[in-house]
Amino acid sequence: MTAPLHIAVLMGGWSAEREVSLMSGNGCADALESLGHRVTRIDMGRDVAAKLADAKPDLVFNALHGTPGEDGSVQGLLDLMGVRYTHSGLATSVIAIDKVLTKLLLVPAGIPMPGGRIVKSADLFEGDPMARPYVLKPVNEGSSVGVAIVTDSSNYGNPIARDSVGPWIDFEELLAEPYIRGRELTTAVLGNRALGVTELKPKTGWYDYESKYTDGMTEHVCPAEIPDEIADACKSLALEAHRLLGCKGASRSDFRWDDERGVDGLFLLEVNTQPGMTPLSLVPEQARHIGMSYAELVQAIVDEAIADHPSP
Repeated sequence: MTAPLHIAVLMGGWSAEREVSLMSGNGCADALESLGHRVTRIDMGRDVAAKLADAKPDLVFNALHGTPGEDGSVQGLLDLMGVRYTHSGLATSVIAIDKVLTKLLLVPAGIPMPGGRIVKSADLFEGDPMARPYVLKPVNEGSSVGVAIVTDSSNYGNPIARDSVGPWIDFEELLAEPYIRGRELTTAVLGNRALGVTELKPKTGWYDYESKYTDGMTEHVCPAEIPDEIADACKSLALEAHRLLGCKGASRSDFRWDDERGVDGLFLLEVNTQPGMTPLSLVPEQARHIGMSYAELVQAIVDEAIADHPSP
């Protein structure tokens, strides 16, 4: 463990994931204080540079989710200020939050991901971009924000009605991908180690934003009750994606597994470079399963950041 530090925890912000970030940030701040660090909590605002300049921390713990904390904006600011920070850097963040750029990097390297293409939201009202069922999602949002599954029986209409509620209201362009039947799996990576595999079983519907962050709405099966070859594949793919993207600290890779197709039915959906650190979050859960406490997990993330940047 490093010597006690002055650590500024960045949280909140103005993304759709603000409330989750506040929970993550306050949890990390509490853990850091319990370890003897001096902590300054900063709710991300447009004056964040001034607040950081006043605080003069040894390190920033990035607990932001979504834009601008996960898309490279904050990383670029901290780089310009010469402030050390946890998690992934600017280039990695820019690529990983963009689902199209992620595919362009990972698929040629052999990482299986669903096919897909960008569609204009206005064109959806004229006809489907591919055979139903398919998934529509924003190109650069996380936590299942703005995701719609379009099926023959969905209440969106056929074609999708202009007045139906969905991501086409808020985004001019969307990524359309074929829907993969089966099971929701996720693997956390910390440094150079895959922690485990969790299966997510929503009590109703699918694993959307509400299911992720509402207590009791999703059953977490950790470790997932899946064949060893599938668990090994999840860990291997998550590690390789973490490496190829240049992730630092903790990342989390989300998968869909069509269990009727064996290992050929496993597809990486996305890599999260700022995974949640709330009481319901998956990275702390997998860490607990291998005997690592929440505070030890937070400290490990800090230790890697210090090792990568020994001096500010």
